[in-house]
Amino acid sequence: MVKHQPLQVYERQLCLSCLTGIYGCRWKRYQRSHDDTTKWEFLWSLILFITFSLLLVWFYFWWEAHNDYNEFNWFLYNRSGEWSDGTVPILATTAAGFTYIAFLMILALCHIAVGQQLNLHWLHKIGVSAALLTTAIGFISVNQTWGEEWAVIPVSLQATGPFLHLGALVAVTALAWLVAGQIARTEKIRFQVVVLLLYLSVLLGLYMAPLSITSPCIMDHANLTPRPDVIGHQGAPMLAPENTILSFQRALQMNVSGLEADVAISFDGVPFLMRDRTLRRTTDVGKVFPARQLDDASSFNWTDLHSLNAGQWFLKDDPFWTVQSMAQREVMLVGNQGVCSLEQLLRLASLHNQTVVFSLRRPPHRHPCYHSWINDTLEVIRLSGIPQHLVMWTPDWDRGQVRQVAPGLQQTSVEKLPPQVLHQQGISSLLLRYSQASPYDIREFSRSNVSVTLYTVNEPWLFSVLWCSGVSSVSSEAPNILRKVPYPIWLMSPDEYCLIWVAADLISFTVVIGIFVFQKWRLSGMHSYNPEQIMLSAAVRRSSRDVNIMKEKLIFSGKEGPHREENWNSCVYCIVCWCLFLWLYPSTLKCLPLLFSCPYLFTTDLMTLDR
Repeated sequence: MVKHQPLQVYERQLCLSCLTGIYGCRWKRYQRSHDDTTKWEFLWSLILFITFSLLLVWFYFWWEAHNDYNEFNWFLYNRSGEWSDGTVPILATTAAGFTYIAFLMILALCHIAVGQQLNLHWLHKIGVSAALLTTAIGFISVNQTWGEEWAVIPVSLQATGPFLHLGALVAVTALAWLVAGQIARTEKIRFQVVVLLLYLSVLLGLYMAPLSITSPCIMDHANLTPRPDVIGHQGAPMLAPENTILSFQRALQMNVSGLEADVAISFDGVPFLMRDRTLRRTTDVGKVFPARQLDDASSFNWTDLHSLNAGQWFLKDDPFWTVQSMAQREVMLVGNQGVCSLEQLLRLASLHNQTVVFSLRRPPHRHPCYHSWINDTLEVIRLSGIPQHLVMWTPDWDRGQVRQVAPGLQQTSVEKLPPQVLHQQGISSLLLRYSQASPYDIREFSRSNVSVTLYTVNEPWLFSVLWCSGVSSVSSEAPNILRKVPYPIWLMSPDEYCLIWVAADLISFTVVIGIFVFQKWRLSGMHSYNPEQIMLSAAVRRSSRDVNIMKEKLIFSGKEGPHREENWNSCVYCIVCWCLFLWLYPSTLKCLPLLFSCPYLFTTDLMTLDR
């Protein structure tokens, strides 16, 4: 009778199996290797790192571009003719791609930490290639169609720079465990020197990075200027249809200091409020005048414009995702809005003593008011009864004539010019995009008694940065949000920031030194050489059968100190890996039962031998 008895049962390495299995589909113990990573796999690791870096920048860009999502959707509408929230698919794919690539990056770092050979599975290689290709296409597309939006990155770094620096310092300090382990394991002096110098260079660069970080929010509290005035751009378009009386009323309820609108001239010479060239997006012109829905808005007379509905589109498209939170009475009120005239806006502003800013669009060449559009608008301002000092006049045409007819208007330029030139032209204020004026420019204009209004400011972080920069007023589509910002989000004195900088550098340096010393001490006693390992490495001329026998003896030998250290490391890094992944992508929790029920994930590796 032949008995089967296990030769040896050794410790399961469940975490290590999970680590190598997910990354390279190497679930079995014999599939893993401590050999050096091949050049081909090293190249794929480099591609993975580049993809992660690009996705990180892409993710940060769209995170900070939230201030201009409505501008992006309006831009897409002008190109396609259909209104939709184009940011939703972009954000969904960006979140999914970044989560996936970040997870692979964490797995690769865990492989390095436990000394495993990197061997990315071919399915992951396809995924990484797809992510790299789509991200590159995204960069090119944004650069060609919405290139001015890249300016949001340097502006946002004024708010996030100090915190991103601290986060990067923590991450690089944590990598000291991995770097110290690699240096302690390898016996190649050149490799040790290169890795150590590279790591110390990055660390030193982070230690000195605050020298290049500038933020207007790093200032003495006593130097903070008064809160900037908020002007309702198109009223309060998050709460009511843009450029309607209801929208401006909602903005006034948010305690704005002014109202801003886009003005066109009707065919019979009545200035009215309309942002688009056509009436298709914000009215029911397709229903009332289906044959004219693509005509220029200025080709309609005021009687036709007054008959259109300018509120139903808001309920249908819900451009700011706010309709669901409205009461039934509010929905009915929104749905009954009509096209608003400039005179109605001026009378409303005069009643509440508020400033009015408007961008005036010249009618087409064959329009009856092509030559008289300035005079027609000035006449409406006169008839409305609004005090002239409450109107900011932005058109550059015939400024001399405008000053003669209405000398009290605030002459405002939409072009960034030197203060001396502005004074020579009699211009007392500027209306610029928020990315066109740096904190230095704002201070220079302020010293020259030129008020600066920046648009469009919807996010609290941007409002805080501009507040610290000393801007006098901002134009916003979200006065309901900025109303909740009574003070800058963060503000610290230079001495406080210097103290945080020095303390963080000292703590990081101390931790790095401690990690290197501990890793050296911990791994110095782990180098145990099994005689059969030496025989196996020296068995160059032996037959494959003898080599296989020695492999079996080595696998089932009881001297597995390094394997225990490897298993402990893999467990730690695998736990960290899963925590980060679940934090980035909570829906993965649903996949855990499937993962742990996989028959190939955890193997007993139990061998039997016939006696």
